[in-house]
Amino acid sequence: MDPSFIHLSTQFKLRLEQALEVSLKLFEIDGFLQISSLELTTIILLYPNNKPIRSQTSEPCIHIDEDLLTTKFELLVKRIVSRTKNNKSIFARKTVVARIDKKTSLQFLVEHHLQSALPGKYRYGLFEKGELVAVAIFSGGRRMMDREDDYRSFELIRFCNKAGFNVIGGLSKLIKAFCKDFSPGDIMTFTDRDWSQHSSLEKIGFVVKEIIAPINFWVADTKRHVYRNKEELNALVKQYPHGLPKENMGSIKMILYLK
Repeated sequence: MDPSFIHLSTQFKLRLEQALEVSLKLFEIDGFLQISSLELTTIILLYPNNKPIRSQTSEPCIHIDEDLLTTKFELLVKRIVSRTKNNKSIFARKTVVARIDKKTSLQFLVEHHLQSALPGKYRYGLFEKGELVAVAIFSGGRRMMDREDDYRSFELIRFCNKAGFNVIGGLSKLIKAFCKDFSPGDIMTFTDRDWSQHSSLEKIGFVVKEIIAPINFWVADTKRHVYRNKEELNALVKQYPHGLPKENMGSIKMILYLK
């Protein structure tokens, strides 16, 4: 295993120990590294760039690739901390919901969301004493051929809390505000199976529609390029000959039916 990856993973483990105030174990298994502890409810699996396939385990896991560990180190720490030891919990009823502009939402997502920032069409935020602590980004409405003419399906494209915060009931409040404005027939979203193999969205009424297959990436210079077929892969290999293949765990498609 590449010594630089082991060093990076060791630093990550030490940073998590500092942030979580727990003792963690780091060890190699089947070509990747595992961080675990009796005090954590989930296992953290770290994959070097030359390990494209995910571990197939029935235990709750967080799957993190080397390229993300390199580019999103501190954000990964903050997200794991927010899942296990929130620095600050806020009740949504103590926040104010408001529409926010594209610039504000994109800046928030860049700072607090692991995936690429997307503007969407409709953007809502929760504010505590004037501070933006959570955002939800929605698509425009789509007509459904098997539904009545006024039925519209929207997508929840992005949702995140400010790093280190847990806004209890935050997503429900944001969705309620969106529904008041646009009366959607349903809201669809995708949850990342690299971070959770069973979605907590079911607690607020979303139902599982289907499991989406893993996405294939060609990782070059810590940038991810999605490919869908052999032709696209060949083009990426030609353009970035020193890259490596990678895939995630896929996602869960979920729908909140409102009509």
